[in-house]
Amino acid sequence: NKPTQNYIRPCYFLIPSRGTPLSRLLCNCDEVSAGLASADTIFALSSGHGRCGVAVVRVSGPASVTSLRSMAGLTGSLPPPRKALLRSITDPLTREVLDRGLVLWFPAPHSFTGEDSVEFHIHGGPAVITAVLEALGSVPGMRPAEAGEFTRRAFQAGKLGLTEVEGLGDLIHAETEAQRRLALRQMSGELGHLYQDWSNKLKRCLAYVEAFIDFSEDELIEDGVLNQVDRVVCNLQTEMEQHLKDKRKGERLRSGVQVVIAGATNAGKSSLLNSICQRPAAIVSPIAGTTRDVVETALDIGGFPVLLIDTAGLRDSLDVVEREGVRRARERVEQADLTLVVVDCSNLPIDTQQAAAFLQEHLKSVMSTQKQNNCLLVLNKTDLLPEEQRQNLDMELRQVSGLPPACLISCHSNEGLQDFLTALHGNVKTLCGDPLSGAPTLTQARHRTHLQQCAAALAQYQRYRDTDLALAAEGVRSALTSLGRITGRVGAEEILDIIFKDFCIGK
Repeated sequence: NKPTQNYIRPCYFLIPSRGTPLSRLLCNCDEVSAGLASADTIFALSSGHGRCGVAVVRVSGPASVTSLRSMAGLTGSLPPPRKALLRSITDPLTREVLDRGLVLWFPAPHSFTGEDSVEFHIHGGPAVITAVLEALGSVPGMRPAEAGEFTRRAFQAGKLGLTEVEGLGDLIHAETEAQRRLALRQMSGELGHLYQDWSNKLKRCLAYVEAFIDFSEDELIEDGVLNQVDRVVCNLQTEMEQHLKDKRKGERLRSGVQVVIAGATNAGKSSLLNSICQRPAAIVSPIAGTTRDVVETALDIGGFPVLLIDTAGLRDSLDVVEREGVRRARERVEQADLTLVVVDCSNLPIDTQQAAAFLQEHLKSVMSTQKQNNCLLVLNKTDLLPEEQRQNLDMELRQVSGLPPACLISCHSNEGLQDFLTALHGNVKTLCGDPLSGAPTLTQARHRTHLQQCAAALAQYQRYRDTDLALAAEGVRSALTSLGRITGRVGAEEILDIIFKDFCIGK
């Protein structure tokens, strides 16, 4: 009887012909609510922990109205939806005033979770928060929320798709401007809409193929149905393969670009790390081999997340510990998105042409040829070179082909450091891409895995299209299932719905 409670409207069934089993009956419900009326009401602190000016406690579920009335002293009508009301927050058992703050009422389905919801905006002291949470726990039918339960209910209510939920999580954890923009774009549904559009096309393809298999002998299927499927499947496979060729830009932007500092001992790798971080993150000494383990630090470089990694100097050693450090260094170089190869300028040949040849050989000792595409040469200790030699070296390296871009710097005097940081930012931006331009990019490794499976399943359709239509249909079904694992939405009823809507079968 109450409009705010969960309900289910009557359903009607469309009964197909040809003796379709009951398990495949299509149930078309006008409106089904997200949860059941007996669902628990949950509550939790939604704002961050610790002392703050204002804390937000969220309540969601059928007992939300009870908590609002009992703790805000509302005996009459409820406040207008989504309008803040200043009230005394009291304990429902002792009637003790706990705090004075704002209360907001969000009736279903117009709330974050799709359920009746209430928010208490109270002062952010630990004692106040604890008292309000304990008071809510004393209200019948209420319990503390589990981790992520509010968002899970929003997903189950259809308020958020699975990709939008992931975007919300990324937005909460975003630490740089580029991460914020990417997460906000995904949370707004751009990526989900792309996958849902592909899913809708695959549903139609599968419906057409299954209808052709079941009803083509009765001449109830229009000519050219399979030709339509062929075109759509081919186009979808091309779009997905192009989508997968993003060079992991979205994943890098979400988790951070791994930038590894590598090179020989005593080249100034740790000094470079400290210069970039603007703090003594690594120990620096004139003794070769000071760094023996991996030193990591997270940075924000021009709005892009970077994990800067200092490694042990690459050399042969009899020391067991140093050998392990060298092994880890080479392992990190192979895993790196970008490698900064640091070279001591004072060790270069005086002849600039010989210096270029020396650097080419040195690069081969540091990394494989394939990794040199994502590499930046950092020639350190330029303060030890005569000015004329430094200028000639700079000019020669600009003209040599086959070498990565080179930056001449001095960590001691900071000469050339700004130009190096500009080059570093450019490389990082290229690896991450612009989060606001172009098609939405992949941000999760699981998206990539399922899309690869989807593309492989579409290839199965094309492989069996002319020999075994049932196996071809199974390829489309597998592709649809893989997409459904990304979006969280797939069902047999949707396939049947298309069959009955597009074909005059079972009237």
